[in-house]
Amino acid sequence: MFEPVIAPSGTLLGLLQRGRGDGTLHALTAPRAEALAALDHCVLSDPRHDWQVENRSLYYARLYLDLHGELDAIEAHLFGAEDVLDTDECRTGLALAVLGHLASYGRQDALALLRRYAASGTNWAWALDELALRDDDAGLRALAVPVLSRFPADAEGEADLTAAVRDAFEPRPWRLWAEDPRPGVGARVRAAQEAGSFDRWQRQMRPQGPRPGWSVQAVFDWAQQGLERGAVLHVPAARCLTAVAGPEDRDEIVEAARAGGDGARCTALRYLADSNDPDALDLVEAAVSTGSALVVDAAVDAFERMRSVAAVDRARGWARRPDALGAAAGRVLACRGGAQDRELVLAALREAVRGEGPDAQTLWTLVDGAGRLGIACAAPVLRHVYRETASSHLRGRAARALAATDPSFAAGFAVECLWDCEESTREIAARHAETGDTRVVDQLRRLAADPAEEAEVQTAVRSRIGPDMPAV
Repeated sequence: MFEPVIAPSGTLLGLLQRGRGDGTLHALTAPRAEALAALDHCVLSDPRHDWQVENRSLYYARLYLDLHGELDAIEAHLFGAEDVLDTDECRTGLALAVLGHLASYGRQDALALLRRYAASGTNWAWALDELALRDDDAGLRALAVPVLSRFPADAEGEADLTAAVRDAFEPRPWRLWAEDPRPGVGARVRAAQEAGSFDRWQRQMRPQGPRPGWSVQAVFDWAQQGLERGAVLHVPAARCLTAVAGPEDRDEIVEAARAGGDGARCTALRYLADSNDPDALDLVEAAVSTGSALVVDAAVDAFERMRSVAAVDRARGWARRPDALGAAAGRVLACRGGAQDRELVLAALREAVRGEGPDAQTLWTLVDGAGRLGIACAAPVLRHVYRETASSHLRGRAARALAATDPSFAAGFAVECLWDCEESTREIAARHAETGDTRVVDQLRRLAADPAEEAEVQTAVRSRIGPDMPAV
């Protein structure tokens, strides 16, 4: 899947791609055709960098409702020739999720599209999962024959059917179909259910990896063999060392951390850091200076997991280093430092934005740290991250940090956050947004009454709604 192209944050398309609350507010005042075109673009070309953790579907579905948007573009996207040529579920997943939310709001055209796509589309399993949550029993039963016809009645087809039943995210349709009296439906699904259960049992009886009685060297060899196959196994290998290593093995492990092969070195560093070994910090520093890129990453990651006072003290000395260890030290102080570390965390935050931009992965921890430590001077940088990042999760973290550092947050960004695509960001807004703005009062009441809203958001909303709330 190609990286999405994100429009500038000051444009309507850029706001909607980011899932910002201002995107909804601008769309509702823009010409309807322009707003719907931008909305269709977002739904048909998923703008998320990580679709598995970032939310957009409810945000876009609500905007379709507010704009009374037609679903012609989504229909053409789902049923075009490209659906056969490009089978990546990322191509249609967002559109199907949006249709699912629209169906839950009572849009019968969305429900009909989901049923059609489950019967004939390539990404039918996703559509079926959406229907499992929203369709009635009769609608689901009508899909049994079209779905089962995808699986030929031969050995390969039955194996594929078994995998589909076993791996289904929502089991409700399969349970309904297992009760179907038709031999070609009920009996076939029940057989697939039984075969799937047997497959799981077999996998449990044939575990892969280390066995009891392995030596320290055997664990190192396993980690190295994994690297040679392209599998990074030093994390589970370090857990294995915890089970097999004794005090008498320490010298061997320390030597592996100092000069072993990449698999053994990564494993040993992780094990020693997790054990708070007195030599772990020195070995991490040496690995960053002399190790391969894989060893450097493993050493930095091991260091960031350390919780000792010694690790925090060492981070203070490393924080100004212009390398991966210096960046990691800034993150350690953001997570575990004290008030005396504010300047170092602020410097790391500024350097990350300056050097890597508003989407840098390191910002997640640094932004949290700025809020945790209450670094008021960080507010301008946090506002920049909030506006510019394409990650809705990072924006939510920036909003949380701004709530702790920026006195203007309640009357500023908190207002638009009530329309944000992330429920955690809406929850922050519900707790902080000033209610002098009539839009805030209206949106709080809408969120309180919306059955699709998350319970945490509604709890926060109800904490603000009372007899003293301004009338609308």
